[in-house]
Amino acid sequence: MGKPGKYILTPESGAEAGARASGTGTVQPVQPAATRAERWSVQRLLDVIGQPSVTLVLWDGSEFPPQRATSVADIIIRDRRALRRLLVNPEYEFGEMYSSGRIEVVGGLSDCLEAIYRALRTDKNKGRLRERLAKRLAKRPRNSAARAQENIHHHYDIGNDFYRLWLDEQMVYTCAYFATPDASLEQAQTAKLDYVCRKLQLKPGERVVEAGCGWGALALYMARHYGVSVKAYNISKEQVAFARERAKREGLDDRVEFIQDDWRNIEGVFDVFASVGMLEHVGEAYYGALGSRMDQVLSTAGRGLIHTIGRDSPGPLNAWIERRIFPGACPPSLSELLPMLEQNGFSVLDIENLRLHYAKTLEHWSQRYEAHVTQIEELFDETFVRVWRLYLAGSLAAFTSGTLQLFQVLFSRSGNNDVQWTRDYLYQESN
Repeated sequence: MGKPGKYILTPESGAEAGARASGTGTVQPVQPAATRAERWSVQRLLDVIGQPSVTLVLWDGSEFPPQRATSVADIIIRDRRALRRLLVNPEYEFGEMYSSGRIEVVGGLSDCLEAIYRALRTDKNKGRLRERLAKRLAKRPRNSAARAQENIHHHYDIGNDFYRLWLDEQMVYTCAYFATPDASLEQAQTAKLDYVCRKLQLKPGERVVEAGCGWGALALYMARHYGVSVKAYNISKEQVAFARERAKREGLDDRVEFIQDDWRNIEGVFDVFASVGMLEHVGEAYYGALGSRMDQVLSTAGRGLIHTIGRDSPGPLNAWIERRIFPGACPPSLSELLPMLEQNGFSVLDIENLRLHYAKTLEHWSQRYEAHVTQIEELFDETFVRVWRLYLAGSLAAFTSGTLQLFQVLFSRSGNNDVQWTRDYLYQESN
């Protein structure tokens, strides 16, 4: 059972969230001590999630330290209702209660979440249950053309000024490639762009189609440094406007066309297909359609690369992340991804996992985010700041713990013999 410890919550600290929620601006009376049933429920919750190396603290100061390890952080539950919500649906309500300030984390937020993720991953039965749930959820048509537009708008059209505060100078919002651990974010993102181009063996004059182009950095890099022409599709209004303006400013608008449209409407014949950071938003129910579209638009010697967040085995995206950050998203396992290539006559040439590179990328993003919290709160509000802080910290923890992976899958038409004999070309100096 929990016992009083170092946290003695004052009436102000224990009730300030309730005062904010009620709009009264006044401090509520101090809450009664946790009941025996509540303390038992907390202990049971910790057992269910694998006894992570964190300490859970209730509003009355009762502490529940880890049983088998040193605590890396303290999770403070500020009020009784927050506890009850957490007990009913911990995966979702932790995010809700943290965002509203009714749960606090003392210590590293990412370290806290990593400890929880690692504890959860030790239970294979839970893993199989999540796999079955993922298969059911994946079949839901949550990313139709209309729904995909809404989903992308929710995340990517909240303002370029916001993203400019914490992304690199080219606004690359995908995993960077750190040739050395001490590389800057700008160096690592440029290295990633070139790494993708080298994997694709781009040649001057080739036609490239990019599905989901973000703010346009890869398409522009391909055209400038490898002499190709690019058609880049994206359904984010703000990203496309930004990319078009940049292409015109840099004199590349004659070689790069940014098209505000869905991947389902890609038309033409291309030598190369590239998708960096889009497959997560497609959904397994539509992988077959995407594979067919690639088959329709790639030339007889066509090749391509898919860069995507993924999983070791099928599983649903965290419920809170799916609701608040990435509606409709679901990172695939390789067993979910590969059939769309196999069923359309493509051969897989190379698969690389850059998981730790994404963890390093998220370290940089989180540091830059925290450095601009005041400006972000002025753009939005305190709740928004906490939502995105949790998202970035949770993502870092997911990649560090192995809950998420980052796959780059290189493929070509079956029987294409114009391929490299070795991997040496990947590690040579860029153009």
